[in-house]
Amino acid sequence: MTLRALALLPLLLVSAHAQTLQQAESFRSAGRYQEANTAFRALVAANPKNPEYRVRWGRLFLERFNKEEAANLFEEALAIQKDYAPALIGLALVAADGYDVKAVELAEKALAADPKLTEAHELMARLALEDNNPKRAAEQADKALAISPKALDAMAVRASIDWLADKTDSPWMGRVLEVNPKYGEAYATAGHFFVLNRRYEEGIKHYRKAIELDPRLWAARAQLGVNLMRLGEEVEAKQQLELCYENGHRDAATVNTLRLMDSYKNFLTFKTDNTILKLHKKEADLLHPYFESELKRAIATFEKKYKLKLDRPVQVEVYPDHEDFAVRTMGMPGLGALGVTFGNVVAMDSPSGRKPGSFHWASTLWHELSHVFVLSATHHRVPRWFTEGLAVHEETAASPEWGDRLDPQVIAAIKNKKLLPVAELDRGFIRPSYPTQVVVSYFQAGRICDYIAEHWGFGKLLAMMNDFARSEPTAQVIEKELGIKAEDFDKQFLAKLEAETKGVIEDFDDWRKKLKQVADLSKAGKHDEVIPLALAIRDLYKDYVEAGSAYEFLADAYAAKKDNPAAIAELERYARVGGRSPVLLKRLASMLEETGRKRDAALALERLNYIFPNDAELHNRLGGLWFGESNNAGAIREYNAVLAMKPMDRAASHFNLARAYRQAKQIDEAKDQLVLALEAAPGFRPAQKMLLELSP
Repeated sequence: MTLRALALLPLLLVSAHAQTLQQAESFRSAGRYQEANTAFRALVAANPKNPEYRVRWGRLFLERFNKEEAANLFEEALAIQKDYAPALIGLALVAADGYDVKAVELAEKALAADPKLTEAHELMARLALEDNNPKRAAEQADKALAISPKALDAMAVRASIDWLADKTDSPWMGRVLEVNPKYGEAYATAGHFFVLNRRYEEGIKHYRKAIELDPRLWAARAQLGVNLMRLGEEVEAKQQLELCYENGHRDAATVNTLRLMDSYKNFLTFKTDNTILKLHKKEADLLHPYFESELKRAIATFEKKYKLKLDRPVQVEVYPDHEDFAVRTMGMPGLGALGVTFGNVVAMDSPSGRKPGSFHWASTLWHELSHVFVLSATHHRVPRWFTEGLAVHEETAASPEWGDRLDPQVIAAIKNKKLLPVAELDRGFIRPSYPTQVVVSYFQAGRICDYIAEHWGFGKLLAMMNDFARSEPTAQVIEKELGIKAEDFDKQFLAKLEAETKGVIEDFDDWRKKLKQVADLSKAGKHDEVIPLALAIRDLYKDYVEAGSAYEFLADAYAAKKDNPAAIAELERYARVGGRSPVLLKRLASMLEETGRKRDAALALERLNYIFPNDAELHNRLGGLWFGESNNAGAIREYNAVLAMKPMDRAASHFNLARAYRQAKQIDEAKDQLVLALEAAPGFRPAQKMLLELSP
């Protein structure tokens, strides 16, 4: 090889690498992702010390829904070159996709490494608007535009700020179209923010505009499909999602939503004038009367309370498989783990999808229905903290035994001064800064609404709701309706909350240590020692009703000493503070029945219908108690529930239902049940005898 050739070799190698990178990016742009992946792999293998190639490869993975591999490649790039700005912004994008608070920190690091990184400013603008801070979002977008006047995503954020403020025509969209007449991503960006603010119909409208500009914008089309499905527009939703799937856009939301929609053939739909109830056919007969009754009761209550009549039926979907429910909430930050509301559509777990005693379905239903009314009343223009807080408030307003209790996570947050100012409380739902902050924010928002109702009256909450409908900010609404600045409200609220929880917080460590001692004493059968120690700690933390509570140990100890009145009193106290264990509530019912308090026994079991109704023994026992108390409607409902669970002894179950109908003087229905009993067991003499008695 000549010296000239040797001198040219490095340049030739650089050229070859450039061509390979160009080829990889060409494959990526053309949607030939497998070939792009192969090209990037070869490029990185040939250039192991080049951080750019790893970042480019990582962006391919990010584009193709593989955040984990993308993050690994970005980290590898940083290992090669510390503070490499493109890798930092890549990690920021991964974090932002999961609403991780680290996204802001990573974007700031990227800007520190490269102050002229336009994409970092654009991401900061997006994150600020997600945090409901349009002023900061505009500032960051403007910084991006100062660096690059054609920064399309910065313009898209600016346009979104205008549209969210109900400015129908934004000059920023005109500027976007001047730069790129086909840039549908700008409308898709707005769609994202509308959905994040629960303004689903407007989100759908903007996703439609996005794909009008660029029909191959599959991410926007997929979000259109997902949000159509959220609002119950299932036919078009499926069409849009199938089109995405057929064209290779197979992210988790698209694939899982299509799978969920395929499962709808297993659901039955029950309609009334103002309700649509979707239940899985394996439990529809059982759950239908309970859910529909509670649904009707809640709607009637809220119509009066919120002075609002809904303009369309409420649709409630109940999922026995929690993974199906999780599909409904995918990609949405800060939503409840048990139920979710999209306009007039509510999706929630079935009690059968949860461990018995861990889930109060009626409380969840009331919570979600409160959202339906508040979102409707405010035209979906309401801070998340307010609608969540009001929904939590409504749970205990429906029944003092309902709603979530003060838990150790919240105790720790109060102790460590981690509660947010009311004007910033939405951040706790959208981008939590510690693992339990969403749970803490639900509690704080609920207590704020309790505090307002207690000190200013429920009417002030309605007035605030009307202010939010006009898009007035939280601080302004607090001052307008409550007559104090938001900062002073925070001080007053926190002072009251800290005073209420002072004892629990101060005694928590001692309570936990002594509860362990009580558990050990109970296990050893030392009941005389259990009672004084459990009594001493029970009221230090009254809200603790999980397994192994002081209430349970006391009831066990009293029962072992044959002091049934004391055991009953302890279990009644447990029930009143929100205890949900089917075992303990059934034990309470048995003890009450033994003492002749049959109505109270029935009421104890009635609680379980709101917690875990998928229990044939419960319905059989409760049916018998209500029959004995001449509560014929209750007995009929419970014996029907037994039959819905397909009991082994169908003859006896039909006969019990016949007895209840007879006592209710519904003779024709009684006869029908007797015939069914005899079909199941032709020689069943009690049914033969009653049928003769009822026949003329």
